[in-house]
Amino acid sequence: FNKEVQYSSTGEFCIDSLMAFAACPICDVIVPSTELERHANNHFEEEELAKDMKLSQQIARDMELAQQIALRPTSPRKNTDNRICSTSSFQSDFGDNSEHGTSRCNSKTNDDAEISIPEKISCLVNLQLRSFYYKVEGSLMALLRRCLELERENSTCILSSYIDHFQSVESEDRGWGCGWRNIQMLSSHLLMQRQEAKEVLFGGSGFVPDIPSLQRWLEIAWQRGFDIDGSNSLKNEVYGTTKWIGTTECASLFRSFGLRARIVDFGSKELESLYCGGNRGEEHVEMNSEAKRKVEQVYGPMDNFLQGRNLRRQQQQPITTCRDPQTRDSPSTSTSGYSNGFNGRAKSNKYGVKNIKGHDVLVDWVWNYFADEEFSRLDNHQRVTISKKTPLYFQHQGHSRTIVGIQRKQPQHDGSKQYTLLILDPGHKTKALEWSLKQNFGWQKLIKRGVHTLKKPQYQLCYVDQGIANEKETEQMKTMDSIFFEA
Repeated sequence: FNKEVQYSSTGEFCIDSLMAFAACPICDVIVPSTELERHANNHFEEEELAKDMKLSQQIARDMELAQQIALRPTSPRKNTDNRICSTSSFQSDFGDNSEHGTSRCNSKTNDDAEISIPEKISCLVNLQLRSFYYKVEGSLMALLRRCLELERENSTCILSSYIDHFQSVESEDRGWGCGWRNIQMLSSHLLMQRQEAKEVLFGGSGFVPDIPSLQRWLEIAWQRGFDIDGSNSLKNEVYGTTKWIGTTECASLFRSFGLRARIVDFGSKELESLYCGGNRGEEHVEMNSEAKRKVEQVYGPMDNFLQGRNLRRQQQQPITTCRDPQTRDSPSTSTSGYSNGFNGRAKSNKYGVKNIKGHDVLVDWVWNYFADEEFSRLDNHQRVTISKKTPLYFQHQGHSRTIVGIQRKQPQHDGSKQYTLLILDPGHKTKALEWSLKQNFGWQKLIKRGVHTLKKPQYQLCYVDQGIANEKETEQMKTMDSIFFEA
């Protein structure tokens, strides 16, 4: 029989004919197979400890800076022209060495009302911090593409071009920060792939800010009038809290920079009135007992969003900017080149929208979204195609993730096509994703999600269209709107 070589605790060789050995996927050290899992987990614990130390140092620096700002003897600067900052002109209006209110950058001071919005923006541009994340060697999407190309099954895949994975960290945001992590993932794509977005996002900083900085950016968006109802539902404050956010907060944040963030809703027909328009209140929505039971339990802002939008619509006649699935144009999107995933042809879609059951309509929409014009022009049989579309912020009750692509298997014996969503979850470890993709082992369980896994009663998606909105369009985008599909 074959004997395995093992190192003892004293560094000497010993022979064990009964025990198998394996290499650690992180450090390549040979360890007994029974000890491999414990050994590998120790690496992640060390990583978490390093992050805790980094966070503690960051908090200490923030507290010291806040104290210096509070003690600095400068008088409040009045906002004489009462102008609202255009986020596309951060650099020209303020610049990196702006003198606008840099001594009063703590927006939580007692004289907050006297600090103008341009001053707050200028301070935040200068003080925001880069988010820490694990950089995957060779890029995560390149590794995923290689694994998809190596699969034996006959399928076609469409992937986003680039994205960094931002994982939730136990000591920072575990249990509540998935929405912010998805915003960071979308931001990493926009900063890398779209020059016009890079110039306006986060004051032209060129990096993805940490969660506290993003929380401040969202509060500024609210103060500028984006999604007033959503702001009220969260009591106009998220900085320094563990409040859950959802798709509408993601859209508000990106829209405040002039980016054309769009929301798409999928749910049952009886809940359609909850989605359209932008009204979100505190009142309870009356509905049939089954739907009421499903929506009644509140897990986060999306659930509040769905619950509270109806009664105010009944009490008053608000101006709604909701798009009908059959309509091409709407007041809020007519100039944006908006695509609803069916390229403006929902009624004549070749798969037959009315015949699609359950959440098949969602995956069908996702396929049509990623299958842009360039994909349609390709007359080849590539296993994997790269789309120019942004990843999708994917919200459902209790959690949110990021859709980075979709796979379609060739027609089955009955002519149907099987779709699988390709998803990055903030709850997963980035190193685990990297290892599984590099080894081409186990990554399917982490990334692939079929239609059978879509068991929630409603879902929301958010994506960002090309281009920068003009002043009029930006003003219209302050009201949250969406397109609804029955699922």
